[in-house]
Amino acid sequence: MDDLACPRCRTTKYRNPSLKLMVNVCGHALCENCVELLFVKGSGSCPQCNVPLRRGNFRVQIFEDAGVEKEVDIRRKILKDYNKREEDFETLRAYNDYLEEVETIIFNLANEVDVEATRRKVEQYKRDNKAQIQKGKLKPSREEEFLEEVLELEQQEAELRREQLAELEREARREKIKQKESLIDDLMFSDLPANRILASHGSKLKAAAKPLPPKPPAAVFSTGIKFRQKEAFLPVPKVSEGPLYTYVALEQDLCGPPVP
Repeated sequence: MDDLACPRCRTTKYRNPSLKLMVNVCGHALCENCVELLFVKGSGSCPQCNVPLRRGNFRVQIFEDAGVEKEVDIRRKILKDYNKREEDFETLRAYNDYLEEVETIIFNLANEVDVEATRRKVEQYKRDNKAQIQKGKLKPSREEEFLEEVLELEQQEAELRREQLAELEREARREKIKQKESLIDDLMFSDLPANRILASHGSKLKAAAKPLPPKPPAAVFSTGIKFRQKEAFLPVPKVSEGPLYTYVALEQDLCGPPVP
């Protein structure tokens, strides 16, 4: 990371640890100071490709490779409009052709191949499928619906567990007050020694203690991985063990007298 540098002022991450590189739609990076200097009026041109840019469109660079940063930004914008899902197509082949078309558009825009024709194609698609695009933005995917159901179920289980714990705490307080009053009465009116009375009440408290309710089981995804599970891998299947190894001395037939 220390070799990161602004292509205009040559400031490096080593000399300025707080250096932040900013990128725009063209994908070329500039440091924060250069952005403020070149785009003081709110707009300007990129020093490398002379593309007109707006200051408000600059964002912090996440990836070291500016090409990756540009492709990610283009992909995010294209997928906002090309938002059809598999259930919107009659056949899997049609859906795969649609995905291939989307990848071709992203590749052309990211690598500047037939840019004008590709942009016209995207604009034509947006005009022809305006209602479908709006419908796709409002309709959650099957994965999102499943996650929403899992999260809602988890919230209900957490609320139920909180209520159970609160009820146990209230019951424990009532039992504690009751045991305290019983202990005072025994100390005042019983003929037994105080240490025996205290030991008897201590054993009663331990016997009356109730365990906490068990946690609800975690939801399971279709892959078999449990939701909220820390391990991200499936358990290794247990292999049946064979008999233990036993050493047996090797017998060699020399076909002659023994070796001295």
